[in-house]
Amino acid sequence: MLEGIHLALGWISRRAVWVGGAALLAAAVMVTLDVLSRKFLNVTMSGADEVSGYVFAASTTWAYSYCLLHRANIRIDALYNFLPRWVCAILDTVAVVLLLIYNGVLAHRAWGAFSVSWERDSVSITTLATPQWIPQFFWASGLIFFELVLVFVLLYTLVGLLRGDLDLVKRIAGVPSVAEEIEAETHGMNLRTGGREG
Repeated sequence: MLEGIHLALGWISRRAVWVGGAALLAAAVMVTLDVLSRKFLNVTMSGADEVSGYVFAASTTWAYSYCLLHRANIRIDALYNFLPRWVCAILDTVAVVLLLIYNGVLAHRAWGAFSVSWERDSVSITTLATPQWIPQFFWASGLIFFELVLVFVLLYTLVGLLRGDLDLVKRIAGVPSVAEEIEAETHGMNLRTGGREG
C-alpha cells in the first residue's frame, strides 16, 4: 500500500512539474516579447515582470515534492558515504524530520499570508492590481502539498527503520549513489560503460 501511495504522489508531483515548467516557459516568452516590444515598438506589456515572479514562486514550491521523491534535493554528504549503513539510515530520517519542521513553518506562514489577503481583498500596488490571494494560493498550496509528501516520506522511512530494511530507507530518503545518479542522468540514452559499441 505504501509503495502505491509513493507512486501516486510521484505521479502528481511529475504533473505539477510539467505544469510549472510550461507556466515558466510562457512567462519567459511574455518577458521576451515585452523586452522586444519596448526596444522596437516603444510599447510595454505592463505586468510581465510581476506575472513571471508569481509563476516562479508557485512553480518552485510545487517542484519541491518532485525533488524530494526523486531524491534530487541537495545534501551535504562529505562524510555520509563513509558511515555505517544504519547510521546513514538514522541521518536520513533525521533529515526528513528537520525538513518537515522547516517546511511546516513556511507552509503555516504562507497560508496565513493567503488568508489575510483573502479576507482583506488585498491587491498588488502595480498597474495590474492583481488580487494577492490568487498567486499566494498557488504558492501556499505547493508548500502544503510538500508538507503532506514529507509526512508520508517520514512514515515510509520509519516503517523501513522498524523493519530493519535499510535498503528501503535509502531508496526513499537516502542520498543517491554515484551509480544511481549516472543511471538517472543517462536514462533512455542506451549508454554502456566499460567499452565501445561495435
